[in-house]
Parts: sequence; structure tokens; C-alpha cells
Amino acid sequence: MFTGLIEGQGVVREIRQEDVGVRLEIQVPPEFAGEGKLGDSIAINGCCLTVIELHDGLWSFQAGPETLAKTTLGQLTVGSHVNLERSLPADGRLGGHFVQGHVDGVGQVAKIESDGEWITIWFSAPPALTHQMVAKGSITVEGVSLTLVEVETDRFSVALIPHTLEVTTLGEKQVGDGVNLETDIIGKYMDKMLGATR
Repeated sequence: MFTGLIEGQGVVREIRQEDVGVRLEIQVPPEFAGEGKLGDSIAINGCCLTVIELHDGLWSFQAGPETLAKTTLGQLTVGSHVNLERSLPADGRLGGHFVQGHVDGVGQVAKIESDGEWITIWFSAPPALTHQMVAKGSITVEGVSLTLVEVETDRFSVALIPHTLEVTTLGEKQVGDGVNLETDIIGKYMDKMLGATR
């Protein structure tokens, strides 16, 4: 379980083909280096992966064909920056919202509107996902917990403050870029329950 509050950015140092999947080697921020251990769950751009090796600030992960096909991780290249979050300890503070690290689908940056240092980004998304969203509710984009501003049939918007733009990869996004999306788990359950009565 995660919160969607990004703890730092990593840099992809190596992508190695392994049978049908890939091995990702990521340079983690200095504050991560002394705390990780084998088997830890880490959200990489919102996708939960397991640490399989670590040394000298380089952590390795494996991603299978399903993960590569259903998330933006398959689009990473050497040098790509990624959002990182360690799993939430049982006694930790929940500053964002409950994030599982299970990506529901991939959206795209549709429009970027600037207002001084702030920006509003519109993302296109499958209607099946926007159906689980509500204005002022929560959405996870590339692992970042955000508040929904407007929700339409096939797109939604979020407003980003300068801090979020600086400490996450969202400040680098351009129109057309793909993003990992995870809807709020409460919305998923509500959608399922209401669907059973329709």
C-alpha cells in the first residue's frame, strides 16, 4: 500500500531484456540508499515492483510482459526519470490517499494550461476509468496522488502546484505523453456495487 506522495525521483541506468520481461536498474535518491532491502515493494511511476537486487544506490526490479504492456514502464529508456515511493509502514502517516500500486490503465496528456507558476493538465482516459472518478476526488497519475478538478466522459483535469511540478516527473510531461492511472479504490468498489444493481 502507498499514499501517492512521491519521496524522490530515480534515474533508469539500465534496461536489460530477460526472457519475456525486462530487468530495470534504477539509481535511487541518496536518502533511499541505506534503507532498502531485498523484497521491498516500491512504486515506480505508480506501478508496484519488488526490489530483487541493490548495491551502491542502484536498485534492480523485474517487469513482466503484462506490466510492460499495461503501464508506461515499457516506454522507459536509459536516462528516464521515474517517480519513487516506498510502501507505507503500518504506523506511517497517510498524507495522500490509499494507493495500491496496481495501474488500471494508461492515459495521455491532452492539454496543458499555464497560469503563472501553476498549471492545469487535462488527461485523456478510457471512459471505464473516468466513470470511477468524481470532481474533488482522488486520482493517481504516474504514482502521484492528485485531486480531480473536472471529470468528463473521456478526460479529466488536475491543477498542479509548483512544488509538485518540481519534485515529480509531471513537470516534464508534454502533450501526447502516456501516464499510468490508478483510480481510487473506493470508486472501484462503488462502481462494482452499483453495477450489480443496474
